[in-house]
Order: sequence, then C-alpha cells, then structure tokens
Amino acid sequence: MPTVMICPEAQLHKPAPYVDILQEGGFDIIYPKDPTFTRGHFSDNDTIDVLKSCDAVVAGGEVFSESVLESLPKLRVIARSGVGYDKVNVPAATRLDKVLTITPNGNYDAVAEHAISLLFAITKNTIANDHTTRNGTWIRSLTRPLRGTTLGIVGLGRIGRSVATRAGAMGMSLVATELYPDMSFVETHNISLIPIEELLSQSDYVTVHCPANEDTYGMFNKHLFSLMKKGSMFINTARGSLVVENDLIEALNSGHIAGAGLDVFETEPVDSNNPLNQLNTVVLSPHVAGEDEQSTIDMGVEAATCIVNLYRGEWPDDAVVNKELKDNWSW
Repeated sequence: MPTVMICPEAQLHKPAPYVDILQEGGFDIIYPKDPTFTRGHFSDNDTIDVLKSCDAVVAGGEVFSESVLESLPKLRVIARSGVGYDKVNVPAATRLDKVLTITPNGNYDAVAEHAISLLFAITKNTIANDHTTRNGTWIRSLTRPLRGTTLGIVGLGRIGRSVATRAGAMGMSLVATELYPDMSFVETHNISLIPIEELLSQSDYVTVHCPANEDTYGMFNKHLFSLMKKGSMFINTARGSLVVENDLIEALNSGHIAGAGLDVFETEPVDSNNPLNQLNTVVLSPHVAGEDEQSTIDMGVEAATCIVNLYRGEWPDDAVVNKELKDNWSW
C-alpha cells in the first residue's frame, strides 16, 4: 500500500473528506511527528528523514531542494495545499520524474477575504480603536473611506478577480495590471487595465496578488514605492519575497505610504526585532490568508484528489505545474 504524508498544520490528525479520499484511494496516511515540520525550517537531512517512506505528500511550506528531491527516490507526487510552489525546486522535480501539483480552486476566496479584512483594518483603525476603547481613552478619530476610492490590483488571477468582485461591490473604482487578463471579467467589472506605474500613481490602495518567481522577486522596492500616491496604503497577501521589506519600512516611516496590511514577510516567522512590529500604521497576520475553516478542507480535498487520480493514471491538467511530464509519466 502506498504511503502519503499530510503535512499542513491545519490538516493534521483530523477526520476530513481528504482523509477519506486518500484512504478510499488505497493510501496509508501518516503525519509528521513535529507539527511544525510544514513551516520549512527543517534542514535538508531532517526533511529527507521525515519523508523517506513517502510515495506522495500533501505539502505545506516544506523546502524541497534539489538535494532533498534526489534523496527521496520513492516520492512520486508533491501535492501542494495552496497555489504557491516557490519552495519546490521545479526543474529538479521534473528531472527526477516527480509530479508537482497545486490547488488552484481551493483558497482564492479565502485570500481575497483576508486582503479585504486587512484593508478594513488599516483604513478603519480597527486595532487602535479596539485598544483605546478597552483602556477607556475613547478617542473617536476619523477613519478613511473605501467607497469612491481607487483600488489598484497587481495580478488579476483567481485571487485578484475575487478581490475585485468584493471591492467593486463596496463602490471602489478598480484598476489592475495583468499579463494574461480575462477580458470578459475585466469588461463585466469595469476594470481599467493599465501599466503598473500608472496604477501606483492613481491608486488610493494597492493590493498584491501575483506569484513569486524570478521576475517578481523584490519587485516592490524603493522605486515602485516612490511611485505610489502619497498617503496611499499597501496590502500584501501574496508572498513576502515580492517586497523589499526595508524599502517598505522606509516608505512607511517617511509617511509617503500611510499604512500597510501584511500577511507575508521576507522571513517567516517574523523576528521579534523586525521594525514592522513597532509601526502602529501596520496590521500584521502570520501568513494565514489562504487558510480558513472551509478553504483548508477544500485544499485538502483538491490535493488528495490529485494524488489519487495520478495513482489511477488520470492526469489532473489544471493542477499540475510540471506539465511536460504528462506523456511519459506513470506511477
């Protein structure tokens, strides 16, 4: 019987549909002894030791380096519970005939909801108002509106479109930048597609929803932050590697950017000495945008279904990253 390890912390040791799918598909399910394994802080050798008996893995944030992949000859499928795969060496996985899948349909609404929640938190002073109300200060300062303002969406994929739907319903004007836009969606939701430089100069709020890759690494740097409208605000629920954190901190300290809502960071977990922790214009969350009660189940089901389908010889086209393996791959 093939073995699959379920790694994401939110999916450990729980009766859930994805467990049923794997068991009914003929898999023995195991879990890492250390529930924090999925956070990606294990050494290569320790990662190899944890996964050495696995034929497949429902993966979270573990690092699949070339040396890890080369040392796991039994591993056939890495099924990411999520859409990011920047911690997997895709060329090495492809060379070693290991299929990498993602869950493109599992959590885009959850991420969009979290982005909107951060937008509310920083515009409506939610955290500060809670604190002052609790301590009896009772400071009734004015907050910023969302209706009638412009939201700039960097990346109009599934998550970006989900954000656009919600923001448009609140009366925000929408501008976006996207290499491969769904023009029917763009026209239906009255979105203006413009270059990123124009987007930054026009937007009252900027929210980032593009993948982490060589082209986007550090794209939000001192130059792009300088192009943002003075007093605008910045939301990132995508990946920390998209942002040069020190440049963002400088823009926040100068007041050029009035606030930020961040779910992702250059280094995770965030160090206690990170200057972001000292800024009252920032609202932070611990990379949880894609994981709510429903999306965790949906991602698990999608990942488990990919594993079972591949085991049965069925190719999940929409979910496979290294599609070039299709014609010659078998379990």
